[in-house]
Amino acid sequence: MRTWRVGTFSMGASLVFLGLFLFFSKFMGLDLVQVMTAWWPLLLVVLGGEILVYLFLSRQEKPVLKYDFLSIFFVGVVGTAGIAFAILSTTGIIGKVEEVMAREERSFELPAFSRQMDDNIKRVVVRSVGHQLTVESTEEKAVSLFGTYRVQTAKKTKLLQSSDDIISADQKGDTLYLNMKSLPNEVSPFNASGEVAATLLVPNNVKLEVVGSDSSLTLKPRLLVNDWNIESVASIAVDVAANSNLKVEAVGVQELRGKEGDWKVSQKKTSDGIDNGMKDGVYQSGEGKYRINIANAYEISLNANQ
Repeated sequence: MRTWRVGTFSMGASLVFLGLFLFFSKFMGLDLVQVMTAWWPLLLVVLGGEILVYLFLSRQEKPVLKYDFLSIFFVGVVGTAGIAFAILSTTGIIGKVEEVMAREERSFELPAFSRQMDDNIKRVVVRSVGHQLTVESTEEKAVSLFGTYRVQTAKKTKLLQSSDDIISADQKGDTLYLNMKSLPNEVSPFNASGEVAATLLVPNNVKLEVVGSDSSLTLKPRLLVNDWNIESVASIAVDVAANSNLKVEAVGVQELRGKEGDWKVSQKKTSDGIDNGMKDGVYQSGEGKYRINIANAYEISLNANQ
């Protein structure tokens, strides 16, 4: 007569139940995580039921349980995997992993920002945070911001709901302070940073100061009638109109790019007379009445439309 070892039936039943769960999950829209999370408790029910049935059907006065350790080991491994799925699902890690796997790179429009300028505002100070920013002068009496941002997300809804999520404006005396904000980002190893490409329109008759943060900046002064000061921006591109009355002065720059003869370049040296690799450059269009002063930049590219 064949000996019944506890665990053999449990392994077989576990495989049957797992197969049925996976089969019906195709029609019920369940994924593997949901199946493993909901299915593993049946292993304990099947294994416990097998022990009770063995004890009930045993004809011995004091039945001795005999186990199929290989089958029980297999059931334990599968059950442990199910418990692990359940624990990770409870902590939210599984949800994060599923979100990362479902992410797509999407582009959205920035919420439009506009602020009317009165005659009391003589200066605009912009603080950037690493975005790709284009600053352009305009004859309109308003400061406005528009553009796009790109993020990796599993959601189709916009990350930014209003202009307050990307820029803040605060007027102090005759100065309007504009502070650019980073895209919202949860503190998590699964998150990827996004990119912002924005255009800022500034009235051409006010003084402008831009303080960067290793960002990329494009300047389009057009018919500028005041001075601009740019500081601590990694890469700067300057587009100068042919009929502008402008002088561009760069101090402490590593690379000056443009057509031959555009820049008047002088090498900076240390107190010991050693070339430190930094350069000063000057470009002038017309009489050079209005100035763009640039300091602490790595690279400046000049596009003079003559």
